[in-house]
Amino acid sequence: MNHRFFLLGLCLMLAALGCNNRETDSGKTFAQLNWYPESEHGGLYQALADGTYAEAGLDVEIRPGGGPTPVAPELVLGRVQFAVTNADDVVLFRAQGADVVAVLAAMQNHPRCILVREDSGIQTLDDLAGVTLQRNPGRVFLQFMRSKGLLDQVTEVPYHNSVTSLVTSQGFAIQAYSFAEPHLAEQQGVKVRKLMLSDIGWNPYSSVLVTSGKMIRTEPERVRQFVQATRTGWQNYLTDPTKGNAAILAANQHGMTAEALQFGEAELRTLALPNNQPMESIGEMTHDRWQTLVDQMQDLDVIEKGVVDPNDCFTTEFLK
Repeated sequence: MNHRFFLLGLCLMLAALGCNNRETDSGKTFAQLNWYPESEHGGLYQALADGTYAEAGLDVEIRPGGGPTPVAPELVLGRVQFAVTNADDVVLFRAQGADVVAVLAAMQNHPRCILVREDSGIQTLDDLAGVTLQRNPGRVFLQFMRSKGLLDQVTEVPYHNSVTSLVTSQGFAIQAYSFAEPHLAEQQGVKVRKLMLSDIGWNPYSSVLVTSGKMIRTEPERVRQFVQATRTGWQNYLTDPTKGNAAILAANQHGMTAEALQFGEAELRTLALPNNQPMESIGEMTHDRWQTLVDQMQDLDVIEKGVVDPNDCFTTEFLK
């Protein structure tokens, strides 16, 4: 059994028994990240650093993630009110019985890509035959690639959060986020090409702000305040990320640099505002996008058919 789902199942059972650890009663609003603080969390850190949360009457604490961060259990057990994750994880959480609801999607296009060297001769994802791909197993994007036959002649090996193999060999490709690993590789003198999964139809919303259905039912005004403030934080971050990046640097002690954040912020703008969308569109979500994602995950046998209703995965009522 997948360890993440075993843990989620255990937490759901504990929550049903009333064993919640209600740190949320302290008056603070807690937000759990799905990874170490990076550009993908810029809107939250901007809202914290520039006083937007405080102006909304919110005393916010952002909890960094790292490794397999248990986002859904933290929400289910009531230890946080909000968290950041990806849309496909929301679908997985709901399939496992967790009442997790997306309330804002910062990135309209997903940053997931396969990173190759420019001198490898690989131009598209159809050209991967013969390479060794470093990846984390069990991710849905890999199953999507397999369904397209893109990994039929690819050797898959574990990914260790390093670009070293790519830097030292033309025969390697790595899973990556477009605003992170490309910068690391180019710092080491290797020009790279980003093969975006969104170009072949795998495009879940990313940097998605989520909360629990219980929070929506019992504290809708606090949800509205946090969503509105976070949206403003993203708008401010994409306008001038100085304060947000300073806060990220202070919170990330895992090798984050100002140069990496600058690279990430520039890339992030194209993901959050594709096709020159206006700043006011930040965070928006549509039923069609969620329906497509659920259908894809059903077709891949990642979730059972009929278990997840796209309408339950998200709400835009707090963006208004």
